[in-house]
Amino acid sequence: MCRNIATLRGLEPPVTAQEIEAAAVQFVRKVTGVTSGPLLNSPAFDDAVRAITVATTQVLTELPARKRPPRNAPASRRRVVVEE
Repeated sequence: MCRNIATLRGLEPPVTAQEIEAAAVQFVRKVTGVTSGPLLNSPAFDDAVRAITVATTQVLTELPARKRPPRNAPASRRRVVVEE
């Protein structure tokens, strides 16, 4: 669905609550088409993000450990290369 949503399971160090919430925000923005404006601060948007954050945290906690880490790290974990 969204090529920018990264695999969070199996990261080292383990995924943080902030990374899970950021992924939930990205998911809700994608499926709703809401990318800016007052709807980003609406109760419906906040409730959806909260529910997805809880569900994601639960599934990541309950699934067994991965045998290998994911191929691609989330954007927040990628190193930025600065060329001079």
